[in-house]
Amino acid sequence: MESEQTLLNDEEKDILQEIMNIAFGQAAADLAEMINVFVVLNVPYIKVLKAVDLPHYLKTEIAGYDTICMVEQHFWGEFKGSAFLIFPAGSGKELVTIMGEGQDPQFESAIVDGMEKETLMEVGNILIGACVGKVAELLDDRVTYSPPRIVVENHASNAIPANIFDLHSSAIVLRTVFTFNERAVSGFLFLVTKCESIVWLRQALAVFMERYE
Repeated sequence: MESEQTLLNDEEKDILQEIMNIAFGQAAADLAEMINVFVVLNVPYIKVLKAVDLPHYLKTEIAGYDTICMVEQHFWGEFKGSAFLIFPAGSGKELVTIMGEGQDPQFESAIVDGMEKETLMEVGNILIGACVGKVAELLDDRVTYSPPRIVVENHASNAIPANIFDLHSSAIVLRTVFTFNERAVSGFLFLVTKCESIVWLRQALAVFMERYE
C-alpha cells in the first residue's frame, strides 16, 4: 500500500500545475499550427490517486459518455508510465471535419475509420508529447515513447481495466477541455506512473523551485 509520503502535497501539485500550464500552452500552439484554426485548451486540473482506483474515478468523470475512443501511449525515463487520452465517441469525426475545412465527411456511426484514427493519434501525439515532454524538459529528465495506439471501447467504464495496475502504482490525473474553432471537443488525459516516479517527481519539483528562490 502506498505511503502518503509518495503522493504530491498541495504545494507540489501547484508547481506541477504551472508546468502543465506551460505544456498545454505549447500544445495549443502546436495543434493550431497543425489544423490551421484557433485552439483553446482550458487549464487542466491535477489529482493524484492510487492507480487501482483510476477505473472507478474514470467511470465517474465520463459517466455521460456511452462510447469512447482512447489513445494509449507508454513513456520511459525517471518519469515513466502510461498516458491515456480519452475522447467521447464522435470527437474524431469532429476533428476530421475541422481539419477538412468544414467539409463534412460521411461516417457510419458505429465505426471509427482510418481517417478518424489517424487524426486522433495526431492529436494524441501532440498532447501527450507536450505534457510528458515538458515535465521531462523542465525537470531535467529525458523520456522515450512507444508508438501510440487507438483503443475503441463500447462502454466507457471498461476503457481502463483495473487489473493492468499493481498496488504500487499511482495515477496523476489531468483533465482539460479542448475547443476548436468554436466547436467543443472534450478530452480527458490520464498519466499513470509507478510509485518510484512519484518519489522522483517530488524531488525534481523541489530542485525546480530552488532555481526561483
